[in-house]
This record gives sequence, structure tokens and C-alpha cells, in this order.
Amino acid sequence: MPSPIREISEILKNNRSFLVASHVNPDGDAIGATAALGFLLRALGKDVVLYNPSGLPERYAWLALPGPLSTRLPEVLPDWTVTLDCGAPERLGPELSARLDPERTVNIDHHLGNPDFGAVNWVDPAEPAVGAMVAKLARELGAPLTGGLAEAVYLAVVTDTGHFTYGNTTPEVLELTAELLRGGLDLEGVNARVNNQWSPRRLELWRRVLGSLELRHDGRMALAVVTRDDLDGTGTTSEDCEEFVNFLRRLRGARVCVLVRQEGPERWKLSLRSQGADDVRAVAAGFGGGGHRNAAGAMIEAPLGTVLTNLTEAVGRMPGLKDRQ
Repeated sequence: MPSPIREISEILKNNRSFLVASHVNPDGDAIGATAALGFLLRALGKDVVLYNPSGLPERYAWLALPGPLSTRLPEVLPDWTVTLDCGAPERLGPELSARLDPERTVNIDHHLGNPDFGAVNWVDPAEPAVGAMVAKLARELGAPLTGGLAEAVYLAVVTDTGHFTYGNTTPEVLELTAELLRGGLDLEGVNARVNNQWSPRRLELWRRVLGSLELRHDGRMALAVVTRDDLDGTGTTSEDCEEFVNFLRRLRGARVCVLVRQEGPERWKLSLRSQGADDVRAVAAGFGGGGHRNAAGAMIEAPLGTVLTNLTEAVGRMPGLKDRQ
């Protein structure tokens, strides 16, 4: 069986036009991988449409892109669609998932449970970030990891590894970062742009949400809630909640951290984080969600009290999380 890197490289070389898309509400890896692949295709002289129905998050507005990020699909789709960091086709948004042609789709991802919905599927859960996978494609195609491509790859890997603090920080991703630095990446400048994006409104939101913090299961579970009133009262959006659940991981003894964010009257988004062998993906899967072992999510329709009760019970069934008698 041919290597997926080789197979995808041949598709990129031998076709003219491409739609590059990632999951809705994109994070740093999704946006970084999208930009990086766009730069790579531009270097190959290809026609490229970058697409995400959610648009470019404000916190990443500083990132150089190889072209505009469209929130609407073209009337006629390009020759091939390349999906990035998307664990299921419905995560692409309703417009693209309805028009997606599996026979003309390349699926590049690192999520467990990806259903291999493309004609060519490169799905590797061992990869720390999809941006790192795009970097491997660039090497295969002889494109230097410099300039905008390098900056986009770095955004992808630095955000998905938690600034190289998560368990997915491999020797290879550190070696990739060293390669980007040798190619001229302004590490200090990019890190400042990644991290220093807070507004006073966001700070006020975090003050409110910290007030909702609860410790359960003898402190092994940390739980916080963001309601619509919190967002509306501070003039913030779901974007301003980014990284809050990771902040909770700083609590000594907290093995599972959860942020519950209101999406509708009784619709709640769960963001779960853990470390080591604590598998929050299994918890998310119990609510119809998914993700990675140490970073997962789900959506629940129920009253908040029911959500918190069911979630607490599910976390309590994890090995080592049951309350001491």
C-alpha cells in the first residue's frame, strides 16, 4: 500500500485547484494547518480556496494567510477538497458536509475514531498536530519551512501541544520547531502574538467563571460553567473561553478538568482535559462526543443540573477517580 504522504503529494502535484477546509470554530491547529497547506499549494502554483464557515477567529487575525478565508463555498467546488483536523465530515459545517465528494477528498487528521471519509485518508493519532503533518508534506514536496508557512506550522504545533507541555510533545515536534527556528522563525514575536490577545472584557469573563469553580471527587475533578448571562454580561463570545479549561489544569491534584459552556437554552458544550493515562475521550464518547485521550469534548441537550450530575458520575467511573470511602 502506498504511503499516504506520497499519495497525497502526488494529488497535490498533479491537480490544479483545491479547497482547503477545517472544522467549524477552528482552533490554532485548524487555522495553522489551513494556512500552512495554503502556502504550500501556492508555492506549487495551484489555485487555492481557503474555507471555514466560522471565519478567522479574532485571536488569530494577526496570522498571515496565503489568501482570504472564505465563509461561503464557491458555486463550483475545486478539483479536490483537503480537510484538516476534522474528526468527522459533519464537523466541516452543514454546507460543505452536504456537498463533499468522498471520491475527491483528502482527509488529513489526528483524531481517534476518524471514519476515513476521504478517497485518501492520512489519519495518525500519534501526530501532535495536523500542522506537523502539513510540514511533512512540505518536506516531501521540497518546499522550505520558512516565512508564512513556518509561522502557520508553528501556530498549529504550539497550540496543540500546550506550548510543549502536553503528553503529545514528541522529540519529532521539538526537532520540527528547531527546523523552523533555523529557517528564520521569529519565535518571540509569534509567541507574543499567540498569547497576548486578551481584552478587558475577557479578563472580566474569566473573573466571573472562576467564581463558578467547583472541586469534586475529593479535588480530582475541577469544574467551571460559562452561561449566556456570563457572555452577554461581559460582551464576550465563546472565543474568549478558549484556554480556560487548560488553565484549570494548574490546580494541584486536579486530574480531570471540565468547562461547561452554554450554547442554547438547554444546550451545553463540554470541554474536558486530563493528563497521562486519564482518558477523557471515553467520557466524551459517552455523551456522543470524542477527541483525544487528554483533550475531548461533547455537546449535551439537558437542564444544567442534569448535565452536571451526569458528567460528575461519568468522571467518577474513570479508573482512580472514584471517591474515597
